[in-house]
Amino acid sequence: MGNIGPGQLLLIALIVLLIFGAGRIAEIGKGLGAGIRNFKKGLHEDDEDEKKQLTEGSKDNDKNA
Repeated sequence: MGNIGPGQLLLIALIVLLIFGAGRIAEIGKGLGAGIRNFKKGLHEDDEDEKKQLTEGSKDNDKNA
Protein backbone atom coordinates (compact mmCIF):
# COMPACT_ATOMS: atom_id res chain seq x y z
CA MET A 1 0.00 0.00 0.00
CA GLY A 2 1.41 3.35 -1.03
CA ASN A 3 1.01 6.86 0.18
CA ILE A 4 -1.91 9.02 -0.90
CA GLY A 5 -0.71 11.68 -3.32
CA PRO A 6 -2.13 15.08 -4.17
CA GLY A 7 -4.10 13.68 -7.11
CA GLN A 8 -5.87 11.15 -4.94
CA LEU A 9 -6.61 13.79 -2.28
CA LEU A 10 -8.14 16.04 -4.93
CA LEU A 11 -10.28 13.17 -6.22
CA ILE A 12 -11.48 12.35 -2.69
CA ALA A 13 -12.29 16.04 -2.06
CA LEU A 14 -14.33 16.22 -5.28
CA ILE A 15 -16.26 13.07 -4.41
CA VAL A 16 -17.05 14.40 -0.92
CA LEU A 17 -18.15 17.71 -2.44
CA LEU A 18 -20.48 15.90 -4.84
CA ILE A 19 -21.96 13.72 -2.10
CA PHE A 20 -22.50 16.34 0.60
CA GLY A 21 -22.57 19.65 -1.27
CA ALA A 22 -20.78 22.85 -0.33
CA GLY A 23 -23.34 23.98 2.27
CA ARG A 24 -23.28 20.73 4.16
CA ILE A 25 -19.47 20.65 4.20
CA ALA A 26 -19.46 24.16 5.71
CA GLU A 27 -21.87 22.97 8.43
CA ILE A 28 -19.68 19.95 9.16
CA GLY A 29 -16.61 22.19 9.41
CA LYS A 30 -18.42 24.60 11.72
CA GLY A 31 -19.57 21.75 13.96
CA LEU A 32 -16.10 20.23 14.04
CA GLY A 33 -14.57 23.59 14.96
CA ALA A 34 -17.08 24.11 17.75
CA GLY A 35 -16.40 20.63 19.08
CA ILE A 36 -12.66 21.20 19.16
CA ARG A 37 -13.15 24.59 20.82
CA ASN A 38 -15.38 23.06 23.53
CA PHE A 39 -12.88 20.24 24.07
CA LYS A 40 -10.02 22.70 24.59
CA LYS A 41 -12.21 24.81 26.88
CA GLY A 42 -13.02 21.71 28.94
CA LEU A 43 -9.35 20.82 29.24
CA HIS A 44 -8.51 24.36 30.33
CA GLU A 45 -11.29 24.34 32.95
CA ASP A 46 -10.06 21.02 34.32
CA ASP A 47 -6.55 22.43 34.67
CA GLU A 48 -7.91 25.46 36.53
CA ASP A 49 -9.95 23.22 38.85
CA GLU A 50 -6.89 21.11 39.66
CA LYS A 51 -4.78 24.19 40.41
CA LYS A 52 -7.55 25.59 42.60
CA GLN A 53 -7.83 22.33 44.54
CA LEU A 54 -4.06 22.16 45.00
CA THR A 55 -3.86 25.72 46.33
CA GLU A 56 -6.84 25.15 48.64
CA GLY A 57 -5.27 21.92 49.86
CA SER A 58 -1.99 23.63 50.68
CA LYS A 59 -3.85 26.40 52.54
CA ASP A 60 -5.71 23.78 54.61
CA ASN A 61 -2.42 22.06 55.44
CA ASP A 62 -0.93 25.38 56.58
CA LYS A 63 -3.90 26.00 58.89
CA ASN A 64 -3.65 22.53 60.46
CA ALA A 65 0.08 22.82 61.12
